[in-house]
Amino acid sequence: MSRFSPRTDFSRTPNPLAEALARHRAHGLPLLDLTVSNPTQVGLPTPGAGLLHPPGAYHYAPEPLGLASAREAVAAQVSSQGTSVSPAHLVLSASTSESYGWLFKLLCEPGDDVLVPAPCYPLFEHLAALEGVHTRAYRLPLAHGFGLDAGEVEAALGPRTRAVLVVNPGNPTGHFLHEGELAALAEVCARHGLALLCDEVFSPYGWDLEPGRVTSVAGRELPMLTFSLSGLSKVAGLPGLKLGWVHVGGPASARDEALARLEWVADTYLSVGTPVQLALPELLAHAPRFQAALLERVRANRQRLLAARPAHAAWDVVPAHGGWSAVLRIPREPGEEATCLALLDAGVLTQPGYFYDFGRGAFLVLSLLPPPEDFAAAMPPLTRVLAAE
Repeated sequence: MSRFSPRTDFSRTPNPLAEALARHRAHGLPLLDLTVSNPTQVGLPTPGAGLLHPPGAYHYAPEPLGLASAREAVAAQVSSQGTSVSPAHLVLSASTSESYGWLFKLLCEPGDDVLVPAPCYPLFEHLAALEGVHTRAYRLPLAHGFGLDAGEVEAALGPRTRAVLVVNPGNPTGHFLHEGELAALAEVCARHGLALLCDEVFSPYGWDLEPGRVTSVAGRELPMLTFSLSGLSKVAGLPGLKLGWVHVGGPASARDEALARLEWVADTYLSVGTPVQLALPELLAHAPRFQAALLERVRANRQRLLAARPAHAAWDVVPAHGGWSAVLRIPREPGEEATCLALLDAGVLTQPGYFYDFGRGAFLVLSLLPPPEDFAAAMPPLTRVLAAE
């Protein structure tokens, strides 16, 4: 009889692409990595090292929701997106992943479910499973540019659905939530008594001034309980410092009850380090410099990709407005995996759309983070392989 919980029985069988990549690396073959997502590995600006040794770093006086100075810094950061928020409505955690675990504990009993978008980054199913919670997918229609369709959300509801998760902008699709989409979603959530979890880690990375864009649900008057999530990993490009935050909003009585319960959860873990909280005001002061450099990188690499596409190619770059990725729509034959394997043989690493549950059609996902010289060098083999498919 097994001594382990089924919740941790995740598949460890490598897929053909992972096996091919291991062989490629074992032979020491050159590789242009168009999957890189770590901002600390691509030459973007970082803050001074001395920030992590602030006065008082070794004095431990835990505050379950987070130190007041840290929450005030986060409130200023969130408010800079347009809507003023109170530090009293913020909860700090060690990461957005930990925040999700806390929110699933808060909202769900084992066996309940949460709606998650498809396509999307493959994380939420694992986080939910570790809490004994199920996920149900709602489709983001390609016809809407992978934007949210409230009808798809409502159609995906089950009898034990407790919340809807939105990624704004989508990862990797790069579509921002729009005012009309939010209004329709709010009506569905209010009518069915659902909470809204809005992942806004990529919100600072919009490429244009697209009208009607919702940059954050934090601080907005909405009829349902809302949780807006972000953190240092994306906002300041510092994933190793391990600090995330949740803004809690919605009707005052529900919001206050949620905060009171989250305080107990956070007090049980006390997972956020004192040094990073004390350094947070200066770390967030670094964020605009990092964000400007990243946006310049992403715009330039996307332009390189668009310029590399031949006029009558059978593949195309899916329109998007934000984030760190580009999605390519490719012919159904020979398909995503065969195309990724052919690209790997040509020395270029990409990701197939099925990693992100695109479902219909055939897609590739490319990171726009690589250094310009690496990204430019990948364009000739990329276009050559895609032309041969």
